[in-house]
Formats: sequence, structure tokens, C-alpha cells
Amino acid sequence: MEAFIGTGVALVTPFNDDLSVDTNALSALVKDQIENGIEYLVVLGTTAESATLSKKEKELVKTVIKEANQGKLPLVLGMGGNDTAGLVEELISEDLEGFDAILSVSPFYNKPTQEGIYRHFKAVAEASPLPVILYNVPGRTASNILPETINRIARDFKNVIGVKEAAGEIVQAMKLISLVPEDFLVISGDDMITLPMTLAGGKGVISVIGQGLPKEFSEMVRLGLKGEVREAYKLHYRIAPSIDMIFAEGNPAGIKAMLHKRSLIKNNLRLPLVEATDGLYTRISAFVESF
Repeated sequence: MEAFIGTGVALVTPFNDDLSVDTNALSALVKDQIENGIEYLVVLGTTAESATLSKKEKELVKTVIKEANQGKLPLVLGMGGNDTAGLVEELISEDLEGFDAILSVSPFYNKPTQEGIYRHFKAVAEASPLPVILYNVPGRTASNILPETINRIARDFKNVIGVKEAAGEIVQAMKLISLVPEDFLVISGDDMITLPMTLAGGKGVISVIGQGLPKEFSEMVRLGLKGEVREAYKLHYRIAPSIDMIFAEGNPAGIKAMLHKRSLIKNNLRLPLVEATDGLYTRISAFVESF
């Protein structure tokens, strides 16, 4: 589990102008993260626009990332859904070679009760051949996994090793940290409150802005984990304005604009998502130039 302490990055999927997967840019992006201190990579999460990728494209993305990574960083694969039986079948049949854990989002759209969420992850835990990291993101799923439910899952299923907590509520995060077993990883899923969550006992972040500013953001998290509060907050306040910017028009429009400004990818998204407006792109560009 120590492999997932620190900064993980939810990788985007770069697209060519014809909206095919830009494999060269994806490979370069992986190498950029490795060179700049990121601890692990998350593949085919929400930021990857995975909802718009075909199964064949997902396999291509996985292959390119594994080849570019060359075993240097741990890899977490996004595998979630709101059809429990379908997800279990996928976990059983999927080729997971080269991956170290899965990140599984709470069922979306269905709006299950806490008992329904518990039973869903019971089925996931029993089927998964890899350690499982839960993903709580009420803004996307329309249901919140309460700290008590996460604690129950953590204690009942030893292969559920952590949670990406993205409710955006520091009080809920602190309650969660206080409840779960000491070795259970509470990982921030909100870039803006990553540092306070880490200082409160969290184990780092699965980040979006970390992809655009990998060296600085990962160093901030390492400082926080070491309790070097003053130096960590210096970095936090330098980075913070860009966090507001990259989420101003949704994810991954903002981070793709930043990565384009850094000449890592083309600024292309698949519908229904669209690229950042000219005004936002200009603001992000000015930040990158002055950082």
C-alpha cells in the first residue's frame, strides 16, 4: 500500500485533430510525469474521458501507458460502473497484467442507499484479483459514500485498501480518517484541499492539477506528509489559483488547456465535452508563463 502514498495523477487521453487517440502524446505525457516526481498513475479514470472511449481504444490506452511507463511507477486502472453484475464480470475477465490496483467509482445514476453501496463493493472486493481503491465523488454519482460505510467496507474486505475521497468536504474527510483502520489509505480527490487532508492524516492525492504541475504539486504533498507545514503551504498558495482555473469549465477541459500550453498535447476533447473558452485558455496560459 505504500506505493499509493503521495501523488497519483489521473491521466488525460490526448486526441489528434481527428479525435483518434494520440499515442505519441500519451507516451510523452507518461514520461513527463515520471521525470517530475509523480508517485503513481491512474489510467482510464474520469479525466481520461473514458466514457467516450471504445473498448478497443481503452486497450490501446492501457498498452501505450504500460509501454511508456516500463514498470517505473505503479499503475491504477479505473474500473467502475452502475451495473454491479456487469462490473463483476469485467473484473473476472479483464486482463489486468501490469496493473497494481483498481480504482472503482461508487455506482452513479442509480442513487443506491448506503446498504446498496456496501453490497456493490462487497461484490467488487470478492471478484477483484487486485487491491481496490474506492472512489467517492458525489458531484458525479449523485450519492455520497458516508464515512461509516467506507469504514465498514474497509474492515470487512482487506483487499479494499483505500478511498479516493472527492466529496470536497474537509470535515467529512477528517471524520473518515478518524474512523478507518490506520493502514487504510484516505486519498484526496480534491486538489484544493489536498494539503489540509494530508496534514489531517490523509495519505496524499489522486490529482488533476498534478498532471500539469507535477514537480511542484508532488513536492507539496511530500512536504505535507513529512509535516513541513510552512514550506508545503508556500507551494499550495502558488499553485492554488491554477486549481480554480482548470475546473472553471469542467474537467478535463482546463487541464488539457494547461497541457497544451506546455506543448504536451493538442487541445482536443470529445463531445459532449468541449475545449476551454478563449478567455479561460488565456488565463491558464498566463499562469503557466508566470509560474
